[in-house]
Amino acid sequence: MRCGFVALVGRPNVGKSTLLNALVGEDVSIVASRPQTTRDRILAVITREDAQLIVLDTPGIHRPHGRLGERMNREATAALADADAVIMVADATDAAAGLDRDAPVFAEIAGLKKPVLLALNKVDLVRPKQALLPTLEAYTKAREWSSVIPIAAKSKDGVDRLVSECMALLPEGPMLFPKDAVTDRPERFLAAERVREAVIHETADELPYVTAVEVERYEEGAKTVHIGATIHVEREGQKKIVIGAGGAQIKAIGTRARKGIEAMLGRKVMLELWVKVSPGWTKSQGAMERLGYGASGPGRRR
Repeated sequence: MRCGFVALVGRPNVGKSTLLNALVGEDVSIVASRPQTTRDRILAVITREDAQLIVLDTPGIHRPHGRLGERMNREATAALADADAVIMVADATDAAAGLDRDAPVFAEIAGLKKPVLLALNKVDLVRPKQALLPTLEAYTKAREWSSVIPIAAKSKDGVDRLVSECMALLPEGPMLFPKDAVTDRPERFLAAERVREAVIHETADELPYVTAVEVERYEEGAKTVHIGATIHVEREGQKKIVIGAGGAQIKAIGTRARKGIEAMLGRKVMLELWVKVSPGWTKSQGAMERLGYGASGPGRRR
């Protein structure tokens, strides 16, 4: 039996969370087309007959602006320290610009003394296929990789090969999670993430990344789960955007979030949402900790 940890790292918006969901076959991590959607390390478990692969999705490595960005980078670097192997996810559609944009990621993985694989994502969007060759060559020359695997996370092309390559690198050892485990995150956390995902999708470019979701009530009834959650923003104007004219926006957010939570739980959900102005929460360590974004660092491995 083999068992170990693999960290997914890369800059924002290269498809790490989409890949994580493709690996486990469930929506464990929220996905949006805007960068810096993932704020925490999200753990997912893939179990086969002879191996258990524990995958850590991480926030995109970037040049941070403010405390929240710094914390997100710490989450990613902590995962690197915890992992037995690393998958760097890169965007095949970036062509030559990709290497320059990935400079912060290359800097983080430069000194690693563990296997690093390259998953070149979104290859299905490159046309014609021959246009992919210069990008593959550039990444291959950038450093030494354990494997270079072109993938399309959305359609799961190349994903099985990536899993097999990773499992072959794991150390021998017993399983750390039950066979049917998918993630170690509680349903309360996953519900909060579904609400935040709905906020991102429904507000589009109107709202910068200043929202946090706090689940204040989570009660499981005989047939229905009752959830009450507060959406935190930094300014009164942002609150108005989230609520919308006549409450239309908050209603749309609630509908999308409820459907996502129901699909995740397989049960009916009653969801209540409130919006609260928490001035400067992304810049205050105390406020960040109250909203679940506490200090992070290496050594949090299970």
